[in-house]
Amino acid sequence: MATETERKFLVEGDGWRRGECKTIRQGYLSTEKERVVRVRTMTQAPAGKTSAYLTIKGATTGVSRAEYEYSIPIAEAEELLDQLCQRPLIEKHRYTLNYQGTTWEVDEFFGENQGLVIAEVELEQAGQSFAKPPWVGKEVSDDMRYQNAALVQHPFSQW
Repeated sequence: MATETERKFLVEGDGWRRGECKTIRQGYLSTEKERVVRVRTMTQAPAGKTSAYLTIKGATTGVSRAEYEYSIPIAEAEELLDQLCQRPLIEKHRYTLNYQGTTWEVDEFFGENQGLVIAEVELEQAGQSFAKPPWVGKEVSDDMRYQNAALVQHPFSQW
């Protein structure tokens, strides 16, 4: 079984803006606690190359959950996003940075989640140690409001 183990943190300052940037548009076909089904398009800047994925995630236990991801045709992803996904869609820029041997992803949200910036670090195991960059703030891994699927139901602008 494929497993995702990640920790989430709020972000302070803007020292993270130097990373590689992708524009992400994603929506959810299911946001049930036991299973999340997501459709995502990602466009790489500055080349403009777009890719699309269907992702299925299981229930979260601690900081881990089952995750399966499949490439899908871009046209089908766009149809799913436009016609079948729950609203609002998640729109964000994702910056990818390396800090002391660990890859960090910083999501800067737009649309109804404007103003929210979250850093994620994906780990090989739950207890793995890692160095935190200076722009990493409070950990919110256990706060389900910061899950992308939850931001569809309760956008940051409504908190």
